[in-house]
Amino acid sequence: MAPRRVRPSLYISVDIEADGPIPGPYSMLSLGASVAGTQDADGFRAADPEERTFYRELRPISEEFVPEALAVSGLDRDRLGAEGAEPAEAMREFTDWVREAAVGAQPVMCGYPASYDWTFLYWYLIRFTGSSPFGHSGCLDMKTLYATKAGLPLRAVAKGTMPRELLSRRRHTHHALDDAIEQAELFANLMAWPGTSRP
Repeated sequence: MAPRRVRPSLYISVDIEADGPIPGPYSMLSLGASVAGTQDADGFRAADPEERTFYRELRPISEEFVPEALAVSGLDRDRLGAEGAEPAEAMREFTDWVREAAVGAQPVMCGYPASYDWTFLYWYLIRFTGSSPFGHSGCLDMKTLYATKAGLPLRAVAKGTMPRELLSRRRHTHHALDDAIEQAELFANLMAWPGTSRP
């Protein structure tokens, strides 16, 4: 019996900015994405993270917000209420962008950490389009990837504990596209890193 052909994975670094801790009561205000690279049976190949990108600012979906969360991104809810994309339109555009980028491959969202960004992204995709181009589990957490390769407990991991050569030289600005590109570089470095050898 011939081995089943495994489709390549296309890794897409995603960063979101939101005005609270969970979607629904609170809103995703911006979404940035960058193609980080492709992995197949021959290994991982990094992409230029500035070559294929996506960015949208979204209209808030509720009146509720946490001032401290909003302050992180510096986005203006009043401006977004007037100028932000309708969430359904933004999610359809994002889905089309992912599908076009991932022709011949399976898209995988990656984030640092993935849990927060994935929670908002998946909720918005299902709520406003009814489906996700990543399926229900197509996400990879960079903190977990590093912890596994470094042989460390997950809760011991922070960017400040990582070898400097793994980190992007770009600033973390809390602009969703800037941070998606920065984290795409971190992801490519992590994929190439052999890890810490343990006896």
